[in-house]
Amino acid sequence: MTKTDKSKHKISIASIKRSTYKPYDYKLTKFHESNSDFPYSKIKLDLKENELIICSTFIDSENYSILTTQKLITKENGIENVGNMIGATDKRYGDFKGFKDDLFTFGLVELENGTDLKYFIETGKASMIMIYGVRTLIRTQHMTEKNIENTTRNWNRQNEKNEK
Repeated sequence: MTKTDKSKHKISIASIKRSTYKPYDYKLTKFHESNSDFPYSKIKLDLKENELIICSTFIDSENYSILTTQKLITKENGIENVGNMIGATDKRYGDFKGFKDDLFTFGLVELENGTDLKYFIETGKASMIMIYGVRTLIRTQHMTEKNIENTTRNWNRQNEKNEK
């Protein structure tokens, strides 16, 4: 059963909110409830119909990573790499806790064709946004549409309880 971009987006956002400390106003990293929330209008994304932006780490116009419901885009030192997330697997998350006092680190996914694709992760508490965005999107590949709906509903309920 094919999963919709909307369902993948909902579960990814629920997962991010479930694992990230409030307030969500981090310096480099944001999650996006809708494509209209994406603040970097000068970046040409070439989104497909129904493709939704999940989260992004934006250092500057030459260095950023953007996760959508279909792909991961990383521009490092002006060189852009794009990878289809279908069939991708997690490899590592770098020094995301920030022990080296760096502002960012790199995560790594292995694409279905065997190539590695790096992505930026803001260190510290903000790291959970990109890590859980990527991790959850990859895990949805092994879930049914119904599993995604049920999990999203449960996580959203838990998030609402925690907010009260």
